[in-house]
Amino acid sequence: MTTEVSLFARRTLLIINCLLLSIGTCGAPLIMRLYFIHGGNRVWLSSVLQTAGFPFIIVVLIVLYFCRSAAAKNQNNKTTKLFYMRPRLFLAAVFIGLITGLDNYLYAYGVARLPVSTSSLIIASQLAFTAFFAYLLVKLKFTPYSVNAVVLLTVGAGGLALHTSSDRPEGESKKEYTMGFVMTLMAALVYGFLLPLIELTYNKAKQEVTYTLVLEIQMVMSLFATMFCVVGMIVNNDFKVQFYK
Repeated sequence: MTTEVSLFARRTLLIINCLLLSIGTCGAPLIMRLYFIHGGNRVWLSSVLQTAGFPFIIVVLIVLYFCRSAAAKNQNNKTTKLFYMRPRLFLAAVFIGLITGLDNYLYAYGVARLPVSTSSLIIASQLAFTAFFAYLLVKLKFTPYSVNAVVLLTVGAGGLALHTSSDRPEGESKKEYTMGFVMTLMAALVYGFLLPLIELTYNKAKQEVTYTLVLEIQMVMSLFATMFCVVGMIVNNDFKVQFYK
């Protein structure tokens, strides 16, 4: 019975995470682009908002901690760890978080300059970068399906590069549009590097990778990514601007 409940819990968590990821992936670019279309021009602010939801992870971690404590009491085990993450893994998560902050800025800059359809297709080319870095870092084996997907998405992004003026927003110079294209492509490259790097971190963790540990890593990553972007806001004097403008 315990095994069945555990399997059901894992599948439920997986489904919930997939739903949240799908909603965020589809909705975030639309909301960000809407902000820029209606006069918003604070790229660093948009960068911060991409990872500013990490406090919700803290709530989940607190709930999981009390669940572990209750289970430990039932098994007459008085010791319950508050954090699973070890110092070495924490430092790795901090490093990945700072890179994520950079990626947030690159992506926000691209969305500020490109239509959602264009930026989304360029971001989809991250699959090519993910496959490349996964081969280097975690020795991923290629299959005909993965190669086909990588080629099609890369060709699609290349086709967009040849028609940079056809869908350029009104009032935007070709230079700004090109910069948006380049920054979005760089965002895809950085994110394509991040995913295999996270997988490599799990492999080198030298401890059991549990759902709680993954959430702790995500929390640290999001925290430092947000801090990176907040520093960018301070340098850019974004806090001196009234938000309603």
